[in-house]
Amino acid sequence: MSKVVKFGGSSLASAEQFRKVGDIIRSDGDRRYVVPSAPGKRFDKDSKVTDMLYACYDTAEAGRDFREELSAIRARYQEIIDGLGLSLSLDGEFETIEKNFKAKAGRDYAASRGEYLNSIIMAAYLEFEFVDAAEVIRFDEDGVFNAEKTNGTLAERLAVSKYAVIPGFYGAKPSGEIKTFSRGGSDITGSIVAKAVQADVYENWTDVSGFLVADPRIIENPKGIDVITYRELRELSYMGAGVLHEESIFPVRQENIPINIRNTNSPDDNGTWIVGSTCQKSKYVITGIAGKKGFCCINIEKDKMNSEVGFGRKVLQAFEESDISFEHVPSGIDTMTVFVHQDEFMHKEQKVVASLYRLAKPDSIEIESDLALIAVVGRGMKATRGTAGRIFSALSHVNVNVKMIDQGSSELNIIIGVTNDDFEAAIKAIYDIFVLTNL
Repeated sequence: MSKVVKFGGSSLASAEQFRKVGDIIRSDGDRRYVVPSAPGKRFDKDSKVTDMLYACYDTAEAGRDFREELSAIRARYQEIIDGLGLSLSLDGEFETIEKNFKAKAGRDYAASRGEYLNSIIMAAYLEFEFVDAAEVIRFDEDGVFNAEKTNGTLAERLAVSKYAVIPGFYGAKPSGEIKTFSRGGSDITGSIVAKAVQADVYENWTDVSGFLVADPRIIENPKGIDVITYRELRELSYMGAGVLHEESIFPVRQENIPINIRNTNSPDDNGTWIVGSTCQKSKYVITGIAGKKGFCCINIEKDKMNSEVGFGRKVLQAFEESDISFEHVPSGIDTMTVFVHQDEFMHKEQKVVASLYRLAKPDSIEIESDLALIAVVGRGMKATRGTAGRIFSALSHVNVNVKMIDQGSSELNIIIGVTNDDFEAAIKAIYDIFVLTNL
């Protein structure tokens, strides 16, 4: 077997955490390819190294003296090196970083150095080979990730490396310019590596023991999820469940490689398994609940809308012209409602309204703001009657008014719209009826 293991920033924030990670990797010889993040916070008011790098580079780009800030970053890494008892010097690396900061090499370059330096330390600590992500993770010159080229290059490179450390979060354009994924992109790198080496398992180690049924900031001590499918995870991640970067699902999903979310601080916990399909039934009718605040809806009314060919296209064109993506589009006979992110829409509101009147010629338009969307997700819902009815009953019991309900054709999820003020109460009510009372 071969396993790709990715460790998050909290798992690598200090020498003590590094030792935990080392013990985990050495305990299983199948853990052959390691993808580290940059050091995270050591304590509540500490700074993540990536944030320190951004701030340091901003100082350099402004033409001010950044040596003190860079020294603080150097001290973070030296503390780890000394704590591990390694005879390793990063002096040359920091000289290069200082030179490139002065030359204004870019914020992507600056941010990537967190993973780069941490991976050098990890490779030395484990006595694994270090493979720079800039040599194997490929972006086109316009900054678009090149999955096909990356897979070929990475597979060829790692075929001759039995054990290797590959930094997360970044790659390079053909010109050599560093390009990063979005924040949290080390998850994506781990998934890409797992696909390239055709790993049996992609283990993603973090500071929690897998996914929870609901957000612990809303539900006290929510139940954990043992097994979840890629499709369920995609729905929950998109709606705010943040243990795993949502884009990291796609590379391994294509190869049907399971993901195992594990806890660095509790390595004996089984965590959550993410799989393509399973015969295992979830403990509850639902697998998870997730949601986001900050939406608004634009309700368009027009008599005989349903018989007008192209009406939907005209409506969505108005949003496309203003570069606004939509979330959901529930409709009736004479109405069509478009849900969008409020922060994207509010500054372009009147432009969109004018376009709607010009293109679709509606009878009226009404806009409602400060809404939240909640996704209730579960493969068990398809075989269970009355799921939507139970949701309505639970929300009615706590006096939450439902603004919208939308169920996909797969019957895998139900999306509910409520006001921002009712968001927490709605999630608690749904959790109570499906998990605590286990109806």
